[in-house]
Amino acid sequence: VVLLNDDYTPMGFVVEVLETIFQKSPAESYRIMMQVHTGGRGVAGIYPWEVAETKVDLLLTAARDAGHPLQATIENA
Repeated sequence: VVLLNDDYTPMGFVVEVLETIFQKSPAESYRIMMQVHTGGRGVAGIYPWEVAETKVDLLLTAARDAGHPLQATIENA
């Protein structure tokens, strides 16, 4: 699962999503968020396809509910 950068989603929201949906530690969440922020994309995790789809759906729903345009894609490892 790859998170994509945008100019509107707050960094704190990205960290929160990484901690809650992807079960990353606060330090790892911050590192991934900064990778997304500076590099345009960052790997949130590697999962079986069905798990990845579920996590992306959860992320998109959380972002939409919070009014943020955060996007994620699923890519083959």
